[in-house]
Amino acid sequence: MDSISSRIEKVSPSLTLAVTNQAKAMAARGEEVYGLAGGEPEMDTPDFIKAAAINALQEGRTKYTASGGIPELREALAAKFAAENNLEYDPKQFCVTAGAKMACFNAILAVVEEGDEVIIPSPYWVSYPEMVRLAGGTPVIVETKESDGWKLTAEQFEEAMTPATKMVILNTPSNPTGAVYTEEELRAIGEVALYEDIVILSDEIYEKLVYGDNKHVSIASLSEELYNLTITVNGFSKAYSMTGWRLGYTAAPAPLADAITKIQSHSVSNATTFAQYAAVAALEGDQGFITDMREEYDGRRQFMLARLQGIHNIRVVEPKGAFYFFVYTGQLGIKSQNLCDKLLSRYKVAAVPGVAFGYDDGIRLSYCTTLDVLNEGLTRFEQFCREH
Repeated sequence: MDSISSRIEKVSPSLTLAVTNQAKAMAARGEEVYGLAGGEPEMDTPDFIKAAAINALQEGRTKYTASGGIPELREALAAKFAAENNLEYDPKQFCVTAGAKMACFNAILAVVEEGDEVIIPSPYWVSYPEMVRLAGGTPVIVETKESDGWKLTAEQFEEAMTPATKMVILNTPSNPTGAVYTEEELRAIGEVALYEDIVILSDEIYEKLVYGDNKHVSIASLSEELYNLTITVNGFSKAYSMTGWRLGYTAAPAPLADAITKIQSHSVSNATTFAQYAAVAALEGDQGFITDMREEYDGRRQFMLARLQGIHNIRVVEPKGAFYFFVYTGQLGIKSQNLCDKLLSRYKVAAVPGVAFGYDDGIRLSYCTTLDVLNEGLTRFEQFCREH
């Protein structure tokens, strides 16, 4: 149809959502589906967070807010960053968005112009390249290696740079690989970014889900110079099991923060008002829910690692964070989309093809599901691998 913009025609639909929707449709027809594709915690949002939203509704907090968010939430975010991320921001440097996905999109729109290049390590979260294309930019995909733990190295970053490079996107902990960048790795990448004044988009949505002795580090905290080059993205979906609430945020140097808020003022105006009051409660309330969730997921992670390591014709790198395994399936001789189609239709196991993440010789398996579903899903996946 001629009236559809060329910008939209360049964009692919989300394969992660497509797989999830297909699995839900099968379940609605009464089929038993073992969902290892999901990207959301199966636990309910804590009651005290829901109660705060109900209370806000009852108090009539249903009107517009400032585009960047209610003062109480921005102040709570500033306190959180000071206490947890070693970062000092004025509350006005935050913009509360309709999900971390929108936070990423706003940040890219605020920086990227027609023809600018954005470096994206692969495997990447499915929406990064499409957001760059929608902004008129060019995604430059840098394929990371299993041997490097699926992490971009400073050397790869430097080799991929051109005079047109405007931004690099880092996701730590990573979706889909679970990779967690160390402070040393971030410093090395930061030095390259500083050399050419390349903006860093640091997506830290999984920061609370880091396991063992590994630690989350915000790259903006490493120096004043990196602070001034970094837009940090985070949100409430994963740590507080609030995926449907659609609440994310950006933290950025003042000029970038103003630009991001300006974009928001002309798009959605503001994030849902009563949900913002629930977010204040989430930040200021008992954080024990997160500790319990992390411990539960760590147990599932170790269970899944042992199971996957016992399958001889695949390979896995132990994920240090998030709630995914990125499984190398190249030895099976089946491209990822075909593999996932067969896995779902014949074995009733939902997984996400690696091609969605820019790496066609792998698939993403999630362990944010019940242990019973995880156990049966892995049993069926192992059977699939034996038969192929």
